[in-house]
Amino acid sequence: MSEIGAATIDAKPAERRGYEATALAVLVSISFGHLLNDMMQALLPALYPVLKDSLGLEFGEIGLVTFVYQMTASILQPAVGFYADKRPRTYALAAGMGFTLTGLLLLSRASGLSVLLLSAALIGMGSSIFHPEASRVARMASGGRHGFAQSLFQVGGNFGSAIGPLLAAFVVLPRGQHSVAWFSVAALLGMAILAWVGNWYRDHLAARAKARRPVAEAANGLSRKQVGWSLGILMVLIFSKYFYLASITSYFTFYLIDRFHVSVQQAQIQLFIFSGAVAAGTILGGPIGDKIGRKRVIWVSILGVLPFTLLMPHVGLFWTGVLSAIIGIVLASAFSAILVFAQELVPGRVGTIAGLFFGFAFGMGGIGAAVLGKLADLTSIEFVYQICAFLPALGLLTAFLPNLRQSRVSR
Repeated sequence: MSEIGAATIDAKPAERRGYEATALAVLVSISFGHLLNDMMQALLPALYPVLKDSLGLEFGEIGLVTFVYQMTASILQPAVGFYADKRPRTYALAAGMGFTLTGLLLLSRASGLSVLLLSAALIGMGSSIFHPEASRVARMASGGRHGFAQSLFQVGGNFGSAIGPLLAAFVVLPRGQHSVAWFSVAALLGMAILAWVGNWYRDHLAARAKARRPVAEAANGLSRKQVGWSLGILMVLIFSKYFYLASITSYFTFYLIDRFHVSVQQAQIQLFIFSGAVAAGTILGGPIGDKIGRKRVIWVSILGVLPFTLLMPHVGLFWTGVLSAIIGIVLASAFSAILVFAQELVPGRVGTIAGLFFGFAFGMGGIGAAVLGKLADLTSIEFVYQICAFLPALGLLTAFLPNLRQSRVSR
């Protein structure tokens, strides 16, 4: 039974409609908070061309900055999710945004690699607090449509990641590194919105405690060995997805500048188009998974992108843009399906699974950025894309995932 269903099963129709409307408002608020969070975090990689010139950074040092950001974001997330499952903290979301605010202010004044690494670490810590807690709240407000709720939550982050490079191209690049401080206003707005979500979270937990009816998740009928094996496969799929995405988010602008001799702004616009395609794929993946099954979505999104990744390093500028958009849409549809699939494998551990998978995804992005940056220094940025093109072939492992019974939404 869904968490909304458990909380409202005995309510009058009008009260139930009011509760569901409030829950939808919570989902939209979390999605918007995710937009603000990831928009601010996307400023860091979008600033790499500026920071590379102003601070004299090498590709390996850029990879190190991304590594520090991704690792602080990833290492803490499983711990935050596990703690939240045991002892929910209703205002943790607003507190996490405070870390991001501090990191942004430091980033705007960073004059050396050490301060840059510290600011990246603080921004990563804000992300590590935000994602598992927000994923828990999204599932609470889902009304049983878990894929839809996760997609709506995640698409806010994707739009934020898309807006970040665009703002960097037209705001930060013309005005310099110090203009990053202006985005502290967005952080303050996010803290206010997430504080309101915290009020709903608090009231929801209080109502559930008053009813003295813990929410039960349906068992999936799998053995521990099957669950462990399936989680391992999902982790490998996350590895293939985020290692490839790291090649785009960290180095796509350099690839376009190096191969096609475009300007920094033109390269940022291409990155914005890719990020927008990722947002579109994210919003599609969850609802489709609710209807046709998450395993089918995983099949198409991981393995189905392989022909396009193999082709992209061998085409011109126009088709590079087209193929990158297709790759973004198809590949991004996987994460909502993978996350909800994993949560159904381990019922009752929503925060733990969210923290584990968000953390692993961030970690793979960080390791990927560091490894690929070093590889680019040793070879070329074009060689990096030729190698990464084969990563989606790991999608063949989807064949070994169990077929979970789809739960239906009670209306």
